[in-house]
Amino acid sequence: MIAEEMQPQQSASTANVRPPIAGRIEKLIHLALPVRLIHMQNGERGGMEFACTYDIHPRGARLRSSRDVQVGDLITIERGRSKSVCRVVWTADPDSALHGQFTVECVESGRTPWEEELRQMEEQYLPVTASGPNRTPSTNAFRRGEQNRRRGPRFQVEGEANLAEIGGRSCGEGRLEQLSEHGCLISGSEALADGTGLRLILNMCDVSIALRGHVRYTAGIAMGVEFQEIRQGDRPLLDYVLARLKKPRSEDFADLEVITEHIV
Repeated sequence: MIAEEMQPQQSASTANVRPPIAGRIEKLIHLALPVRLIHMQNGERGGMEFACTYDIHPRGARLRSSRDVQVGDLITIERGRSKSVCRVVWTADPDSALHGQFTVECVESGRTPWEEELRQMEEQYLPVTASGPNRTPSTNAFRRGEQNRRRGPRFQVEGEANLAEIGGRSCGEGRLEQLSEHGCLISGSEALADGTGLRLILNMCDVSIALRGHVRYTAGIAMGVEFQEIRQGDRPLLDYVLARLKKPRSEDFADLEVITEHIV
């Protein structure tokens, strides 16, 4: 396998980073659990709907709602006799493939409605594969005068990376500089030897994605990482981030009114 090597280039960047799941490397399980959502309105119990989780973690979950959910909303999640008051910390772009999905974090300490499942289950990882049909490597890029077979476009991105060496000590944090479907460029972290196996939590575009990979190369304070596996359930999130990064930066200003009159 020929790894993609990330080097600085000009491209789109993302919005402010505010990951719904904190940077700690914590357990997250891809699991559909039926729950009841009680939407709070003006501090009082509002309408109820039935829903399913996409992912669960010790402090919250990712779900889907048919209602208009906003960041900051309070929702009570009930499952059997267990319930927990949660706050919405992320909602998907309504024009994306994840429309209707949102992430909550519990605002009360104590037992979550899925504590038993978290204790019994382990995270599952799947191989990183191309998402599009008939995806083939491209060979239109060069690095240092040599041909570099790049399997997908790479994008400038502002984010954070939490690293843990597989089978070793924690490696701390770094800045996420570039991202593609198959790798990323991280700076500001402790330099690691080529081939070092890593578990990464990438925080960008308001979502967190867990991957496994290895260090492909180091250059000064920068480190290129090739992805090998992605946590089950996180592939749609990676596609969501890449789709956002592909949008032209000019779209951020599409709604601005241009004034052409002279100022007196």
